[in-house]
Amino acid sequence: MRAWLPETRVTGPERATERDIEGLNRVFAEAFTDRYRRDGLIGVRVPQLNPLVWRYALLDAGDGAMVWRDEHGDVAAFNVAHQAGAEGWMGPLAVRPDRQGTGVGKTVVRTAADWLIDRGVSTLGLETMPRTPENIGFYARLGFAPGFLTVTVTNEIATRGHPAPVLLSKRSAAEKDATIAAARGLVDDLIGGVDYSREILLTAELGLGDTSLVEGTNGLDAMALWHSAPLADSRTRDEVRVLKLAARTDATFEAAIAAVEAAAAKAGIRRIAIRCQSRYGEAFRRLIARGYRVRWTDLRMTYEGYLERHAAEGVLFSNWEI
Repeated sequence: MRAWLPETRVTGPERATERDIEGLNRVFAEAFTDRYRRDGLIGVRVPQLNPLVWRYALLDAGDGAMVWRDEHGDVAAFNVAHQAGAEGWMGPLAVRPDRQGTGVGKTVVRTAADWLIDRGVSTLGLETMPRTPENIGFYARLGFAPGFLTVTVTNEIATRGHPAPVLLSKRSAAEKDATIAAARGLVDDLIGGVDYSREILLTAELGLGDTSLVEGTNGLDAMALWHSAPLADSRTRDEVRVLKLAARTDATFEAAIAAVEAAAAKAGIRRIAIRCQSRYGEAFRRLIARGYRVRWTDLRMTYEGYLERHAAEGVLFSNWEI
């Protein structure tokens, strides 16, 4: 008797829209739960993401939000490719477990990589689990090489005793435009051509979080874009997650962290989560000295010829996850 095998043909890519969020969420949870199971973590069940977070990711990616469908029209694979000026990255991306091992994963990665390269990025990267040789080998065969770690650190802060937070949301309409332009200039000064203004605008528009500001005598010295909306579906708002952080110096980096903590305290949220790129060693040491504890690590991988650039002075954290 022949064992039944699923039809492996998939079609795409199509642009993923909000109508696809349920299917994207299902494949996301199934694929990553299966990945943990194969790594020996049998009891881990990856939850579905907050639909509002999906909406943010799809709007940020635009045409880079790609979906492949099976013969029934259901989501079989997806890759959400983001461009922030000269910086391009992929994530999340997944192939439904029953369609893995058929070449779909290679197509998903190569299609998004070609799309980002055609749009002129100079950095092209992604993040994967550093303890999973299978994932690292898969991406390596497609032209990606391992680089630095992204180290997720968290801290539980007191909700009293902080100064009043300085936030983009508190600015007038005219001031907001000027502040976003200043943030764009700050990031460009650190790494030319990189631009996070679309993510700042989308965060404000969707009510996901805010941008904390540190101003100096000559303008904006640091900024931190953060979300407080729950990442997982059906969870409460219990942490502030920093997605992007730009600071001209190590001292203004610390001021940016204090600004985020003040904003979290004002909102009554105790836990801060920061995804620290290990390339910035002094920033990591300052976070540990401030009481932050290591919770998770991800391996950053970049495509051949499209390496990640780092600020010669100051700090620039860019989260390659949603």
